[in-house]
Amino acid sequence: MDVNGTVAEGFEPVREAFAANFEVLGDRGAAVAVYRDGHKVVDLWGGARDVDGTEPWERGTAQIVRSATKGVAAAVLLMLAERGLLDLDAPVGAYWPEFKARGKERTLVRHVLAHRAGVPVLDRPLTPAEAADPGLGAAAVAAQTPVWEPGADHGYHAQTYSWLTGELVRRVTGRSIGAWIADEISRPLGLDLWVGLPDAVAGRVGKVGQIEAPSAAGGLRTRPKRSVSEAYADPSSLTRRAFAAITPLPDENDAAYRAAVLPASNGIATAEGLARFYASLIGEVDGVRLFSPATVSAARTEHSAGPDRVLVVGTRFGLGYMLHGSASPLLGGGSFGHPGRGGALGFADPESGIAFGYVTNGFRKSVTADARAQALVGAVRVAAAR
Repeated sequence: MDVNGTVAEGFEPVREAFAANFEVLGDRGAAVAVYRDGHKVVDLWGGARDVDGTEPWERGTAQIVRSATKGVAAAVLLMLAERGLLDLDAPVGAYWPEFKARGKERTLVRHVLAHRAGVPVLDRPLTPAEAADPGLGAAAVAAQTPVWEPGADHGYHAQTYSWLTGELVRRVTGRSIGAWIADEISRPLGLDLWVGLPDAVAGRVGKVGQIEAPSAAGGLRTRPKRSVSEAYADPSSLTRRAFAAITPLPDENDAAYRAAVLPASNGIATAEGLARFYASLIGEVDGVRLFSPATVSAARTEHSAGPDRVLVVGTRFGLGYMLHGSASPLLGGGSFGHPGRGGALGFADPESGIAFGYVTNGFRKSVTADARAQALVGAVRVAAAR
């Protein structure tokens, strides 16, 4: 399989790992980009743009990145806090009075970012059409009784993170979070990254789908832990209910779903856009820097750790970002970022100056650490250490 693009001297291991993802790990179409100290050092792509097609992936092909979108949504709240427009220690209800219902009066903004708000599920799931209506989604979350005392524990807010973050941004700025991202993040940096896909660029986005992992290639563990499997199989579990807050599952290739603004799950980006975004969090990229050093520190300060009430495995979260750990192995102990279920990954590592983005059209059953992304992270680790 031909690999297209370039790598800077010393980053050849990333090209080798990227090629091996197709030859050994079953990738069908993907791209990876890496920045170091604000400069692009890896820009690779290959395979087909559609998971079931033959048309080649081109420079600028974008894909849905699922929960990797959460890292972009978190940046919006942290940037608003840095500008003095949002207080992370204020109750959510101070900005969104309806949210105070049913025992959520003491839920803080930082609880939302750290997956401690206690509302990962909806007693009545929303249909995809309902979920696309930000007013309906916000009303459903505001009316929901928390399943644990807000702030007392943590559990992944797989879908409800969309309306928690989106409504806070709307209440504070008067804009949708998708419009805010377009105006304040993507446009200044020239990013191919959207939450709410415009019609004008829809033709650049490939078709995604579920693919199976090779049975034993590369030492992959083909079966999840029993406790995890049981949680996903049990309709009454928090795990199943959290991911089923939108029921039935949306068609991720549907134009209406892609145009919706769901910052927990439906961001669309190129690998270069995702990497450039993270590069701008930890340093200057062509004159633009999104986070101050103090905000970088806050983003990657541990706020949640240990058994995750939803994901069932141990997780670590800062303010909106997964941190380096067994569930989400990044580049090093100070790395922060976010995976997309079954494939995509974006993160930054301030100590090495590395920012990373990987997108694919083939999703696996893994929730956090995908073998293809981790193979690339391992190669970046080797290159960065040279």
